[in-house]
Amino acid sequence: MRSDEGALRTVGEVAELLGISVRTLHHWEARGLVSPAERTWSNYRLYSNDDVARLQQIMIYRATGMHLDAIAELLNNDADPVAHLQRQRHLLMTKENELHLMVHAVDMLLEDAMSTKKLSVEAVAEILGDASFPAYQVEAEEKWGGTEDWVNSARNAEGMTRGDWEDFAEKSRALEAALVDAMNRGVKPGSVEANELAEAHRSLYSQFYPVTYAKHVLLASGYVSDPRFTAYYDARGEGLATWLKEIIDANAVAHGIDPENASWE
Repeated sequence: MRSDEGALRTVGEVAELLGISVRTLHHWEARGLVSPAERTWSNYRLYSNDDVARLQQIMIYRATGMHLDAIAELLNNDADPVAHLQRQRHLLMTKENELHLMVHAVDMLLEDAMSTKKLSVEAVAEILGDASFPAYQVEAEEKWGGTEDWVNSARNAEGMTRGDWEDFAEKSRALEAALVDAMNRGVKPGSVEANELAEAHRSLYSQFYPVTYAKHVLLASGYVSDPRFTAYYDARGEGLATWLKEIIDANAVAHGIDPENASWE
């Protein structure tokens, strides 16, 4: 419902208007990107039209892959709207052919680098829509943005070309096919072949950041604890999520790690 105070909007109204979450707006405010024009007597945020325009600028810059600190510095030091639009047009054109890969890249980063909830492309589209990709990045950064592994994985991903991503996707498909084949043949966790496959899995994702055996165990725990992880792997072979976790745990044990007490280090 529109606020009664002129053209001012509440945080809920702005979130609905822009298709982002209230949590994202609060996060951007905490990071110094935007400050609501006014507050009500009960201290609720009220956003002006200028605030909304600034938020739209932030969303576009986020869509180009720019980090929040860089956006804050740029907006705070350059008030020329024409310059912003020209810069954003150039950046968006540069990114135009990469948007699909960006969604897929962040999708995999969430699974492979941070062991968070794996989302299919369909789920990403449902949550974000056509213009909400920045909000998805913000949610990931809210959780992991201060960690060394996030910084390393994001840097490595940003340096990858379209060809690099296509090569990674091809290797992923080949490894998943090998995993399904081994599972269907009854390969036992802890066997030489199973350990080699677990090691290939760990090595593949170590191109983003160093995946230790302990981290590998924690990543694998998400494959069975999160229904979306389970659905992703079981779509390739019924029971693959559980079997993959078992071979990863067994390989970690062979390298001196107790899966029950593994920590992210």
